[in-house]
Amino acid sequence: MEKALAVFQSLASELLADEKVKSVVDYIPAEQLFDRLDLSLNDNPIDDATHLEKLKALIMATPRTATNGFFNQLYGGRNEKAVLGELLAVLLNNSMYTYKAAGAQVGVEKVVLRKVCETIGWDTNADGTFATGGSLTNFMSMLMARDAANSKVRFEGVRQRMTVYTSIESHYSIPKNAAFAGIGRDNVRYIPVNNVGEMDPVALDKAIAKDVADGLLPVLVNATAGTTVLGAFDNVEAINAVCKKHDVWMHVDGAYCGSVIFSKKYKHHLKGLENVDSFSFNAHKMIGTPLTCSIIVVKDKKHLRDSFANDAEYLFQTDEDEFNPGKTSLQCGRRNDALKFWTLWKSVGTKGLEKIVDHQFALADTAREYVKNHPDYTFYSFDDSISVCFNYKNIPAQELSVKLYEKAELMVSHGNFQENDFIRFVTINAQNSHDEILAFFKRLEEFVEEHMPEYSDVKTI
Repeated sequence: MEKALAVFQSLASELLADEKVKSVVDYIPAEQLFDRLDLSLNDNPIDDATHLEKLKALIMATPRTATNGFFNQLYGGRNEKAVLGELLAVLLNNSMYTYKAAGAQVGVEKVVLRKVCETIGWDTNADGTFATGGSLTNFMSMLMARDAANSKVRFEGVRQRMTVYTSIESHYSIPKNAAFAGIGRDNVRYIPVNNVGEMDPVALDKAIAKDVADGLLPVLVNATAGTTVLGAFDNVEAINAVCKKHDVWMHVDGAYCGSVIFSKKYKHHLKGLENVDSFSFNAHKMIGTPLTCSIIVVKDKKHLRDSFANDAEYLFQTDEDEFNPGKTSLQCGRRNDALKFWTLWKSVGTKGLEKIVDHQFALADTAREYVKNHPDYTFYSFDDSISVCFNYKNIPAQELSVKLYEKAELMVSHGNFQENDFIRFVTINAQNSHDEILAFFKRLEEFVEEHMPEYSDVKTI
């Protein structure tokens, strides 16, 4: 093991050094991947030197998500305290289903979940679990909502037509999960949004009322805290009033921006969160832990056990039910995703998490100010978001983002909203500085001048 760790340290040092020089790797077209890299698996072993050579080639050709050139996904950066926790979790290799297998690491998970519930404003009746990503936490919320609406479903299957509600700007996992849950994709109601991407509570109320009148059973309203494109927050209080009126489970999908719960300045986006039934967020997004670190919490912990507990004598061989996380999880074998979050939180404190969140909004302010005050940019999003959407010199957004990627200059995504296409620039890497945000725009402008001369003289109207 010592030898493997030495190899790891050597490779990591080379990668970190190269990242300082080159923030985006050279583009490899998918059809050339297996010609450019030796990824083959052979019958016979290879010597250590050749193994190291192949590993290094693979690592150096992999997209770099922690540099100041990566703005493509809703995550980024590399927080050293969280990375330390992740490396230790790999080394310890505990599976988080029983106290017997995970021991003290169960305590780590329980402390994190308890503190999250307290932050929301929930009492000791609340609890939660970790999952492999936002799609799975959304699925778990749907299963709990389904079972809460009809407890017989777990045994008899879905016999009555059920419906779920979500905005047209919500995550793509909702219809997929409806299919998995036996509710069906056709029974997902997509609620319209306002001009900044927030769900319309009046339209939601009307949709639920119509389905009730038609003899259907509404089971879940999925609200979003940070839509994928604009980073919009649905109005939790207004939507919750509709849910209470119709007795429908309310889940808040905060995978992207739910970490605002740690910020005094920005938690207003989730005003009324303490009144919802379940809430999820990804610590691997705004908090900056390594992938994956997704949390779902529920106001009444009995729903976790009702939907996910199943006795197994060969597995649960001790009496510490409250310390056997497998009984409140969709998974059995489950890696330790709590330790990296705990290691970071333990180090910087809750105030440190707040600084991480606030810094991302401050970086977005810097980007917005630049875009709004530069005549060659068109601004498409809104204030108080970490998604800054724009176009430069009317260049088609997809064309620009693809060329930046293929020329190994910058990685940034594109999106659309209400028939407008634009670059979606996210300031979710809390390791970035304000100067690095401004450097992004300088690099983009220089790139257009050099590689897209047909647009270099275009003036935005």
